[in-house]
This record gives sequence, C-alpha cells and structure tokens, in this order.
Amino acid sequence: MPNTATRLITLIMLLQRQPNQKAAELAEKLGISVRSLHRYLDMLDEMGIPVYSERGPYGGFSLVRGYKMPPLIFTPEEATAICLGAGLVGELWGQLYTESAQGALAKIENVLPDEQRGEVAWARRSLVTAQSQKPGLLPYAPLLETLRSAIRHQKRVRIVYQGNLQAEPLERELNPYVLAYRQGWWYVLGHCQLRQAVRSFRVDRIRELERLDAGFQIPADFEAQKFLSFEIQSETQFRVRLHLGVEVAHLALSTPAAWEEILPQEDGSVIVSTALPDLYSAASLALSYGPAARVLEPEELRHMVQDWAQKIAANYENPSGKS
Repeated sequence: MPNTATRLITLIMLLQRQPNQKAAELAEKLGISVRSLHRYLDMLDEMGIPVYSERGPYGGFSLVRGYKMPPLIFTPEEATAICLGAGLVGELWGQLYTESAQGALAKIENVLPDEQRGEVAWARRSLVTAQSQKPGLLPYAPLLETLRSAIRHQKRVRIVYQGNLQAEPLERELNPYVLAYRQGWWYVLGHCQLRQAVRSFRVDRIRELERLDAGFQIPADFEAQKFLSFEIQSETQFRVRLHLGVEVAHLALSTPAAWEEILPQEDGSVIVSTALPDLYSAASLALSYGPAARVLEPEELRHMVQDWAQKIAANYENPSGKS
C-alpha cells in the first residue's frame, strides 16, 4: 500500500510531466479521493513546492513553470529496490557489469539520506540471494561479452554449436537479438540463418564464436518474453510416472512443487508424475532415487533405465574397465 511520502513524490512527478490536470484525474491516478488529493496539495504547499491552479475548462493544477523535482528522491523501499537490483545485476552478469554495478551503488549510497541507507543495510542482511549464477558458467564470460557487443552493434555472428542431442557440432550464422538468463543457464536468442527462424542457443554449448561484419536490424515486433514463453510451452515434454517406495516417499511429499501429481498409496509409498524435456533428464531423475524408484511410464523410459542400471552394475563388477 503506497504511503504518504510515495504519493507525494508521485503527485510531484505527475504535475511535472503534464500541467493543468484536473483534481479528479490526479485523484484517480493516485487511487485516492478528491478530498485526499487537496490534502496532499496542501502538504506540498507547506513543503514549499510551488503548485498553482487555474480555473476554466482548460485549467487545472500545475507546477510553477521551470520547477523540477530534485534528483534522487527515493522512498526507503525504492532506494532498497535500486540497491538490491544493482547488486543482483552485478552478481548475475558477472564480469560484464560487476564494476558498473559497484560504481552505481557507490554513487547512489553517497547521496542517500540516513533513513534510506539504514533501510538498504537492513535489506542486505535480511533479503539474501545466494549463488544465482552457476559457478561453472564463469568461464563463458568472454562469450557473453562478444555476444553482448554483437547485439549492441547489431552485427551477425558465426557460431559452432553442439545441441544436447547432436552427435557433432554444427556451424551456423546468427543475428543475435538478446541474451536471456533462464533456469540457471545463459541463452542467446536471434535469427538463425540456417533455419531461417528465431531460435535460442545455450551459451555454454557454443564451441566457437566469431563476430562478423554483416549487420542486421532487430524486428520491431520481436518480444523476447513472448518468444521464451512460447518456446517453453512448445518444448517436447515426456510424461513420466514413477512409483517411489516407502523409504523415499517423504522426499516427494516434502517437495510438492516438483510434481504435477502425487498419489499416496496405502502402504506408504507414492506414485508421482511430471513432465520433463527429454528421456535423459527423466532417466537421471528415476535413478536419483536408487532402487526405491520404479518407472511406470513411458515404456521407452523403462527400457532406458533398465539399460543404464545394467551398465552401471557392470562397471562395478569390472572396476578396472577391462573387458
């Protein structure tokens, strides 16, 4: 719920952006009554902020011409959001923006009053994000920098890319549109010349990267969020059902968000179901529960897990690896 300070700042910005606004219009934008609006206008007058009104069909409330709100007036919550956001950008983007984020934080904190600095300090102690980026992605910072530069200058790139199910890497040319961070991995989205369509590529699967001289224009109607949402929805999903024995049933029951359905059985075991992007992920999940898990469906997953289990057992029967 906005407090008085937030509404006063918002009111100043509304008046600064557009003069001659009616009381009813301003009250609606602030979500308050006209009576409350006049009370806020009186507060601004007491603070020495020059607001005047003109009568008539084209009249309304305005700031005195030439008045500008002083810079960096933040509520404690706004100051906290900016500082925490800058810190997260520095952590998430790594070498690309670490120094810039630190510099921005130093400048902001240097001008914040004591109340805001106290709120920021409290938030840093109480609202913590830990290792939002996978440590293994740090070596890919040079790739991210090259891609960022190519996107900034709208230059095509050549990549040698090996997808998850590709036996051999494939060379492509790409018009990179955006970098996206999704579920712990970096992706570059852009127009693939080979497929003649927008595609996404996981950055850690790029084996070679070269910025080219050819330029391009990002389509005006391209929206990364819509593309990612559609891509996630259209990904191949394998419906998986597992029977988990009594000894591991509590692991499923304690993580309901990980499953689409959990069906407790009379003997204390559970039947769980979910959707996964590929059989490899599904087999890894099933084997992570050891012998307490049994695949119910799909049939091809049953065969894969059985084959993996036999090969794993063979590795331990012959630990030296010699035939």
